[in-house]
Amino acid sequence: MEKSFSESYKEAGVDITAGYKAVELMKKHVARTMPDGKTDIGGFGGLFPLGLDGIKDPVLVSGTDGVGTKLRLAQLLDRHDTIGIDCVAMCVNDVLCCGAKPLFFLDYIACGKNIPEKIAEIVGGVAEGCVRAGCALIGGETAEHPGTMPEDDYDLAGFTVGVVSREKVIDKSKMKAGDVMIALPSSGVHSNGFSLVRKVFDVERCDLTAPVAELGGKSLGEVLLAPTKIYVKPMLALFAEVAVKGVSHITGGGFYENMPRSIPAGLGVKIAKRDVKIPPIFELIRKRGKVSEHDMFNTFNMGVGMSVVVAKEDADRAIEVLKANGEDAYVLGEIAESADGVILV
Repeated sequence: MEKSFSESYKEAGVDITAGYKAVELMKKHVARTMPDGKTDIGGFGGLFPLGLDGIKDPVLVSGTDGVGTKLRLAQLLDRHDTIGIDCVAMCVNDVLCCGAKPLFFLDYIACGKNIPEKIAEIVGGVAEGCVRAGCALIGGETAEHPGTMPEDDYDLAGFTVGVVSREKVIDKSKMKAGDVMIALPSSGVHSNGFSLVRKVFDVERCDLTAPVAELGGKSLGEVLLAPTKIYVKPMLALFAEVAVKGVSHITGGGFYENMPRSIPAGLGVKIAKRDVKIPPIFELIRKRGKVSEHDMFNTFNMGVGMSVVVAKEDADRAIEVLKANGEDAYVLGEIAESADGVILV
């Protein structure tokens, strides 16, 4: 690469040598996600050995997502080491809803100016997310966009592929009235609703580092930037022990949009609002922004990052397995005959 340098391209705003340096800096992070600790990152394609032993009639499941305007919080705080976890989480949690185990991940970073140390910091977060998800970071792309993005600006998106035996794909048609919905708590706002969050707190002008009494003395920036929880390991343990009938990743659209996606037509879920364990950040958003209760539940996860539906007789075992794997799971509601999707009482 020592001969690869273009003065003309650099004058136009793209420093290809910075790209090479970024790749070198990120290799140590990528190696953490590989089973053998080795990486061939920097090639034209990412290689991954499938290793499908024990998986009958395998089905590949793919998912792609970004982090949205939560990125603005990372930029304002000049902290870029966790936003990659969010990107991985948004993708791998989605494929979990089909019952799939994530295999590998690729990221895409668009930036106004390639600052190798910042790019490596972002990718370090992506690698940490992959470690938590048990999947390999096999490649990605960093694109410098001078003139179309401010120098300090960047966007981050990702893509994952998982696998599941066809016979174990989550089948919501088996759901029936009387089944139980279980909540897996979120780590906070996760990565959705940040356009409203930014408006409510006027984040461009407020002090994101000052302690907030309603948040137990934590700063607003600390709480809002907390990375999205990755549910792969506890959910895979659950799939191995209990027949799961439906899974929802609670993202943009909150309860009202996401839960019905895992429930068949003619059924809904009845949830007592008093049973939802809502973290303080959501109450603060509601009060500061004068946001209606309906809009809160239709925008944010409200403390429920993922929901799972199992037969009533399997509920205790499901909660036991989830708690044994670090999730403070609890019964959230009951499946009922209804055309309303989500019934909050």
